[in-house]
Amino acid sequence: MTDTRRLQFRMTTALLLVVAAACIVVALVYFSKTADGLPSFFPGHKAGSTRHHTKHGIAFIGLAALALVGAWFTTAPPKPRAN
Repeated sequence: MTDTRRLQFRMTTALLLVVAAACIVVALVYFSKTADGLPSFFPGHKAGSTRHHTKHGIAFIGLAALALVGAWFTTAPPKPRAN
């Protein structure tokens, strides 16, 4: 009997990958722009400020890592059905 395990790609996996990509983009914005250059809807936006919000960028990298771990866990093969 051969054991042919196949990875499952679910909608949740795709959603978590999109969330991870978005978090990485937001982190790059935090690393590259000063508080004055951030979009006004971002936390930390402050007109006239020359500070970079590095902690916000690190937090979004952490969220991206968590989303990638979640995506990895959702690719597990289906459990065998009990008869």
